[in-house]
Amino acid sequence: MGFFADFKASLMKGDVLSLATAVVIGGAFGKIVGSAVDDVIMPVVGLITGGIDFTQKFITLDGNSYDNLAAAKTAGAAVITYGNLVQAIINFVIISFFIFVVLRAAEKAKKKEEAAPAAPAGPTQEELLTQIRDLLKK
Repeated sequence: MGFFADFKASLMKGDVLSLATAVVIGGAFGKIVGSAVDDVIMPVVGLITGGIDFTQKFITLDGNSYDNLAAAKTAGAAVITYGNLVQAIINFVIISFFIFVVLRAAEKAKKKEEAAPAAPAGPTQEELLTQIRDLLKK
C-alpha cells in the first residue's frame, strides 16, 4: 500500500496538477493557433504570394521532370520537398507572432492588476492600544 500512497501523494502535488492543466490548455491553445494560421492567415499569405502552394515545391534527385509531387512519388522518385520546409518556416513565424501578441496582452493585463492601489491600511496594534490607553485615562 505504501507504493500507491506515495504515487497518489506525488500526483496530488501542485506541480503535477499545474503541469497537467498546462498540457491540456496548451493542446487547446495549439488548436486555436493552428486554426487561426490555417483558416485566417495562410489564405492571406496565399493571396499575397499569388496562390503558391509551397507544399507542392520539390526537386527530384533522379533527374526526371514530373508534373507534380504526387506523380513523382507515384513513380518512386527520390524527392526533396523543400516546399514543406518553407511552409513550416512560414507557419513558425506566424505562430510565433500570434503567441507573442497573446502573451504581450496577458502581460499588460497582469501589470494593470498589479498597479491597482492597495486598500488603505488600518491602524496598527500599537496605535489601537495607544488609543485605548488614552481613552482609559480620560
